[in-house]
Amino acid sequence: MNLRDLEYLVALEEEKHFRKAAERCFVSQPTLSGQLRKLEDELGVILIERTSRKVLFTPAGDAMARQARKVLKEVRELKSIGQHFAEPMSGEIHIGFIPTVGPYLLPHIIQDLREHFPKLEFYLYEEQTQVLLKRLDEGELDCLVLAELEGMDGFGSIPLYQEPMWLAVPQHHPEASARAVPLGNLKGKKLLMLADGHCLRDQAMGFCFAAGIGEDQRFKGTSLETLRNMVAAGSGMTLVPRLAVPANAEEGGVSYRPVIDPVPGRTISLLYRHYSVRRPCFNELASRISALMKGLLG
Repeated sequence: MNLRDLEYLVALEEEKHFRKAAERCFVSQPTLSGQLRKLEDELGVILIERTSRKVLFTPAGDAMARQARKVLKEVRELKSIGQHFAEPMSGEIHIGFIPTVGPYLLPHIIQDLREHFPKLEFYLYEEQTQVLLKRLDEGELDCLVLAELEGMDGFGSIPLYQEPMWLAVPQHHPEASARAVPLGNLKGKKLLMLADGHCLRDQAMGFCFAAGIGEDQRFKGTSLETLRNMVAAGSGMTLVPRLAVPANAEEGGVSYRPVIDPVPGRTISLLYRHYSVRRPCFNELASRISALMKGLLG
């Protein structure tokens, strides 16, 4: 038994498909299948029921996969300890971003970070909040950049910047002529929102509920770009994070206006496991990102 066998087992348990698990592990399907058969022979138990349609794990397979995940997590931590003491700002770093942050923040920071920390090798991932939190907890990711929400107390957190939300309306909309829109002006109106599972939805709904603003139930977007296109088509209005606002606030049939009294916003933070030995690295990254955002957002 070796660590690679455990990686194959975990990949298959998560993918429930031999070809997909093999692709994830960068090996051929026969190689992965053959190694898992050898693992079964070594242990003397059947781990996987192989059928023509699907992969089923036996109780022994489920137990082995759970333990293998723990072992691989500890191995990653051992590597991090060695790397930390050798040189904190070097080696691989795996960072997760939520979809309403990554596409709009990364163009402003990634080149600078690569130049500022040339010995760090950045691996970037985009997933929804709950998926990222699970991957962080299991040691697959080193840290996350996301909007802080309740229930994240189990992780360490370094605030990066405060991001206001702007109102996006069709260019013929009455609010398009205002320099800024008081939140009270939207009372009794309905906004387009992202679908369940997006943290931006939860944050926007919080502001809207407090201000007496409703949700347009006729459409729920899967991305900010979908909402933007719906606004451009005259199908409603929505709130977007400041970094998602284009340089030209009158673009593509959409007018973007700051919201005031009060200003809706969210805190973007860097999350990490409390016990991670890479805290000095995270501190350096957070400091650099904060400085870049201060210059951009003011």
